[in-house]
Amino acid sequence: MQVRKDIKEFIKTLPSDITLVAATKYIDAIGIKELYKAGIKNYGENRVDAFLSKYESLQDYLDIHWHFIGHLQHNKAKNVVNKIEYLHSLDSLKLANEIEKYRLSPLKVFVEVSINLEESKNGVPYFEAEEFIKKLLKFSKIEVIGLMMMTIKASDDKENQFHKLSELRDQIEKDLNIKLPYLSMGMSEDYLLAIKEKATHIRLGRILFEE
Repeated sequence: MQVRKDIKEFIKTLPSDITLVAATKYIDAIGIKELYKAGIKNYGENRVDAFLSKYESLQDYLDIHWHFIGHLQHNKAKNVVNKIEYLHSLDSLKLANEIEKYRLSPLKVFVEVSINLEESKNGVPYFEAEEFIKKLLKFSKIEVIGLMMMTIKASDDKENQFHKLSELRDQIEKDLNIKLPYLSMGMSEDYLLAIKEKATHIRLGRILFEE
């Protein structure tokens, strides 16, 4: 995969208050360097081994912000948590306990919420999210900054799914008297709908490249 030739122009189409997290699943460190030249500084990986390899290759790029956007198994957390700035997929107390044990300073996390209750996907069921976050507030090495979600693939109802996460965030803020300023939602095929429903972080992969 090659970075699209008009990548700088594409970036300019995004609102200035939106954080573009480039999903690096299908590219190597060389591909990341190409995106970096275009001005992208936030990168999200979803596999531990791939992340560690790319992280080691790019340590000289001091202003890169690393996000882990995939499911993080609790038994692999210790290898990752001190190398990332953001975790987009906290969905269990078991993982939270591992972060608490190994992280050296508070980690900014998005709680992954299962809005659609799909069995094939991870995430805290939406009706348990508030209670889950209430428990997380007791952890010293976890800073909950927002919610994250995945939509149903090939769904024509994505705008409503994003809206539900936005509403849930507002309700949790009110009930727990906390601030959750960020929403991580929207990918290459639906990021415009996500932005319309108050996304702050969009995780884009395929749209940044050309075959």
